[in-house]
Amino acid sequence: MNTQEIVAKLWSMCHVLRDDGITYQAYVTELTYLLFLKMMKETGRESGLPEGYRWDDLRSREGVEQLNFYRELLVHLGTQPTGRVQAIFNNANSSLKKPKNLLKLVTDIDALDWYCARTEGLGDLYEGLLEKNASEKKSGAGQYFTPRPLIECMVHCVKPQPGEVIQDPAAGTGGFLTHADRYIKANTDDLFDLDEDEQHFQRHDAFHAVELVDDTQRLFLMNVMLHGMDGNFVSGDTMGSAGQELPAADVILSNPPFGTKKGGGITRDDFTYPTSNKQLCFLQHIYRGLKPGGRAAVVLPDNVLFEEGVGNKIRADLMDKCNLHTILRLPTGIFYAQGVKTNVLFFTRGKSDTGNTKKTWVYDLRTNMPSFGVRTPLTVRHFQEFEKCYGKKADGTSKRTERTSEGQGDESRFRVFTREFVSSRGDNLDISWLKDEDSNGSHELAEPDEIAALIREKLRGALAEIDALTELLETQN
Repeated sequence: MNTQEIVAKLWSMCHVLRDDGITYQAYVTELTYLLFLKMMKETGRESGLPEGYRWDDLRSREGVEQLNFYRELLVHLGTQPTGRVQAIFNNANSSLKKPKNLLKLVTDIDALDWYCARTEGLGDLYEGLLEKNASEKKSGAGQYFTPRPLIECMVHCVKPQPGEVIQDPAAGTGGFLTHADRYIKANTDDLFDLDEDEQHFQRHDAFHAVELVDDTQRLFLMNVMLHGMDGNFVSGDTMGSAGQELPAADVILSNPPFGTKKGGGITRDDFTYPTSNKQLCFLQHIYRGLKPGGRAAVVLPDNVLFEEGVGNKIRADLMDKCNLHTILRLPTGIFYAQGVKTNVLFFTRGKSDTGNTKKTWVYDLRTNMPSFGVRTPLTVRHFQEFEKCYGKKADGTSKRTERTSEGQGDESRFRVFTREFVSSRGDNLDISWLKDEDSNGSHELAEPDEIAALIREKLRGALAEIDALTELLETQN
């Protein structure tokens, strides 16, 4: 039984709980409690749990006695003095009402092939469960879960290194940090290339994160634990003191929550430009929180690129303090809210606070792209061409034509725009140039080279969709 089969088995258990009135999100939280107990046993770490409150103590009971003991166990573990156990079980309570449903969950979890699960990686198993929950629209968990192919792309572009302080101020379920950790381990022979002090730093001090929602914080802590990670993981509000206390970072990877902060809840007094727009506040936190030379990749909605007033000022400040070198326009439909249009901003903090952005490359992965969903899943292949272009730009070998205020340039997906051109637009960074073939607007007849470019993009999209479907079929077989 491989990881995918185990995840499918775990997810199928949620059907048992429908008549107990349990939501998808509550189900995953319930599973987190039970899986934590089971995995502590499977990994030989039960000494971190108090005697009498371990997996076998739960499994040995049945009926009402088992359900009552389970509720007592949650309270007891949540009142431990300190540590990861207390953080995961803090204010924990069970949504289970029928003893037979708890018995079914405990029995089925105990019967899984845990040898294969350990071999393939318990962290990957748990991430698979989180992804399954996020893909279920009724769970509402998509807002806390960034598609893993996008995370991989962002990590590959930023290239986190051992010894760097890495931060996510809106951690969600922890995907950015687990993938950054995986990237570093893959490039250091699982940290064995590092000396003892460097290994200690990577295992305990490299990663910093803040998550506001308690139930999501549980999922995050479980995720990083199963990936063998430790760090400064705070349950709190980045728009309050928790954000101000984060140390300056070498790398920040994040997908801040969408929307507006209600009730004047932003209490940061270190922002130059106060606003109730959460994304603009997070953006300020991120570029102000980078060390000189620090790198960031952050997912932000379109409104951050064009909002006027304080938005103009924040974008100008960003481009002064940092080199905003790349914007990736993401396809629609890859997040939980279908209408949300998003981008990834890549920037590097300058050594001075003025004049750091000279030009900005924009890659349009939105226009004439397929509609992503169950039938056309987003995969790492959809980002391969962007990563190639990003790498060429970083190496200074790209031959793309620069876009100027006179409007010259080619019609590829990847184009560069000077700081002067952006300034002439009132620092509006919502830049697009490709024509959507489904648009009903009236356009002048395109030039032959424009038509050829659109045909090439159409073919690329079709081939990408074929590759994605082939990959999906291969995984299912």
